[in-house]
Amino acid sequence: MENLQSIEQFEELKKGERTIFVFSAEWCGDCRFIDPIMPTIEENYSQYNFVKIDRDQFIDLCVELDVFGIPSFLAFDKGNEVGRFVSKDRKTQQEIEAFIDGIAA
Repeated sequence: MENLQSIEQFEELKKGERTIFVFSAEWCGDCRFIDPIMPTIEENYSQYNFVKIDRDQFIDLCVELDVFGIPSFLAFDKGNEVGRFVSKDRKTQQEIEAFIDGIAA
């Protein structure tokens, strides 16, 4: 999974097709919980581009996008937000995959 490096990169990536931004932080236990399952999810949904955003590095972007809990997922397609799975709760592989299935429908 690629790590976001700049706001400009975010703006470019969200214009692309099927991009899912994964908001996380190094200190977040629930984020570390999903780390081992993310490669499998990325493999199962290879038609999507997954990009990790460090909440602490991009706090202004998180505020702008109303992302206050992590881990959280925002999906964009051609510049439009097509789905969000945003909460402070721990997420399971099944919940993440159900979210992706929901945006694919």
